[in-house]
Amino acid sequence: MKKIIKYIDKPLLIVTVLLFIIGLIMVFSASNVTAYMSHAVSPYNYFFKQAAFLGIGFLLFLIMIRFNTKSYGLFSWGLLLIGMASLAVLLMIGNAKNQAVSWFDLGMISIQPSEFIKVITIVFLAQYYEQNEKKLNSWGKSLFPVGICAMIAGLIFIQPDLGTTIIYCAIVGVIFLSVPISKEIKGKTFFAVIGLIGFGLIALFGTGKGVLLERQMERFNFTKPCDKILSTGNQVCNCYIAINNGGLTGVGLGNSTQKYLYLPEPYTDFIFAIIVEELGIITGILIIIMYVFVLFRILFIGRKSPNNRGATLCYGIAAYIFFHIAINLMGIMGMMPMTGVPLPFMSYGGSFTICLIAALTIVQRVSVENGILKERSGKNA
Repeated sequence: MKKIIKYIDKPLLIVTVLLFIIGLIMVFSASNVTAYMSHAVSPYNYFFKQAAFLGIGFLLFLIMIRFNTKSYGLFSWGLLLIGMASLAVLLMIGNAKNQAVSWFDLGMISIQPSEFIKVITIVFLAQYYEQNEKKLNSWGKSLFPVGICAMIAGLIFIQPDLGTTIIYCAIVGVIFLSVPISKEIKGKTFFAVIGLIGFGLIALFGTGKGVLLERQMERFNFTKPCDKILSTGNQVCNCYIAINNGGLTGVGLGNSTQKYLYLPEPYTDFIFAIIVEELGIITGILIIIMYVFVLFRILFIGRKSPNNRGATLCYGIAAYIFFHIAINLMGIMGMMPMTGVPLPFMSYGGSFTICLIAALTIVQRVSVENGILKERSGKNA
């Protein structure tokens, strides 16, 4: 345990803990009105639940940090199959929530399998490509896991959950481009995917009857949303109002007006707008700078890894965090449709919080292994 403490990346640990603390405070501030007025529960309801999720995540950290990254990979196949089965069963027996069948409702809590399968897929791909490193000139060996991931993406898409599908595919794409596959396979696969995306866009928008649901199509109104404030532009326009209210320094913690039922569930997808309204644009920029620092440290740890497994894990997790941040903030700013993607460290949610802590623990374990290997090589020199 001493070596684990010694080689954990301290700057990354400090910043991530600070972000989780800020997020917990803001979950309480953003949720207390909705909890009391809409759900008739205690104003502290979501605060206590989020604190419990963080506690579970901390226990998971204490367990996971003791195992090396190779052992994670040994479990990845089984967990991936369980995840795929869960997604399939969910479509058959799950109940729709926000018009999407994405959660298993267990009463006090809900579990979202698609969140867990993102992290499981990162570990699975890192393990697979390391084990088959000498066979990656083969089309079959190189694209086999991509085919499995395509099936998973399809199961997520038909829930329907467009935002999670986009993030999942983007993570797989980043990992595929980062592993040592031949340039020919990468190049031809890349252009094939671009062609499929073009075909998909035509299928979605180019015909009179696209495959997107009406609810999803309504979100493609993100340009000039305030022109439709009484209908489909309501959410994004109220985000603009919140950000405008906040100005540079904010209206004060707890003093948001937009959380008074103007924004639906302001403690989840829209929490950044509440943060800026209450604490100001300056605080919002500081949080973004902290995000950049976290991503930089993860990539730095990946670059230092002496093996492809550690590097792939870090690059995949950096992509996992980055795409969540980018899609959430771009949706709030009206740069793309809102897709229901949570904001890392800030948004309320058990599945995502636990998965995020698990992902960060994997990065810290890579850092520990980097330090141990460096120490051993120094002794052998």
